[in-house]
Amino acid sequence: MMKLNPLTQRKLQRFKQIKRGYYSLIILSTLLLLSLVAELLINSKALLVSYNNQWYFPVVSQVRTGAEFGLGYQKEADYRELQAFYQQQGEGNFVVMPLIPWDPYEQDFSGDFPPTAPSFADKHYLGTDTIGRDIVARLVYGFRIAMGFALSTMVISYAIGVAVGCAMGFWGGKFDLIAQRLIEVWSMVPFLYVIMILVSITQPTFTLFVAINVLFGWMGMTWYMRTMTYKEAAREYVMAARALGASTARIMFKHILPNTMVMIVTLAPFTIAANITALTALDYLGLGLMPPTPSWGDLLQQGKANLDSPWIVVSVVTAIVMVLVMVTFIGEAIREAFDPKKYTRYI
Repeated sequence: MMKLNPLTQRKLQRFKQIKRGYYSLIILSTLLLLSLVAELLINSKALLVSYNNQWYFPVVSQVRTGAEFGLGYQKEADYRELQAFYQQQGEGNFVVMPLIPWDPYEQDFSGDFPPTAPSFADKHYLGTDTIGRDIVARLVYGFRIAMGFALSTMVISYAIGVAVGCAMGFWGGKFDLIAQRLIEVWSMVPFLYVIMILVSITQPTFTLFVAINVLFGWMGMTWYMRTMTYKEAAREYVMAARALGASTARIMFKHILPNTMVMIVTLAPFTIAANITALTALDYLGLGLMPPTPSWGDLLQQGKANLDSPWIVVSVVTAIVMVLVMVTFIGEAIREAFDPKKYTRYI
């Protein structure tokens, strides 16, 4: 079992004392974990079907036709219809549906013309969008995509930025000078124009957007790590390690990098918030993921165009604000708890 040093323990204890950041982390982590199993909570497929004393699990199994469950048609079974049918029969067969029996791509035209207002009878708890899709389903699946995009982009960007920044700060000289010039040239490439060009010539995908954001997102961390590495490389413990014959890799990974981790930990929540905002903005402008992918930006665009259906814009704006506020609270708490000036004194 990994044992934390006393300094790290004090920092974590301080983080727990900052209640709004600590509880925001718990809530956001819980929401993220629930979104990973969203198919078990929000889906048009049944969790369990009991038919003629046999159990079926459609949500995790192959597609089953209505005829297999006594509905008399060969297309995929409508499990909401099947549930009502078994309740009418009263023969002991039953269907267990998810909490919200709609998937994010399914259109519902059974009631009024969409968008329809929130209704507990139809289990559209936040209503439907302009083409009849359940807003709760679109929000939850959109949250999973946004968080997946933000986290994957951050991890890859930070890995590149930390590696390049540490190398620039440690070796310096011509390597540092050439790397600086290359980064300055690359940073002048307009991000939005690149997105527009690529979207016009190829089909936008999740992987493509992660790659584009990584190409432009690693440079910020590079400058921070370059500065931090320059400072740490000049300290006595690094000189002592060199005098003892430690290799460059050992000095970088065992000595310098652990002492610069505070910068990575502090900036990570704010990077996540920036990535979520970037994907939402691109989807809002029509430059993001291809429809019908669940997207907060798409819902925001629909809400703006249909202000007479306020449940659309209210739901998505509330979701965006809550997530960004929680991420900001986490970032502020981490920044205060891991502040090196609070626990460290240089003589």
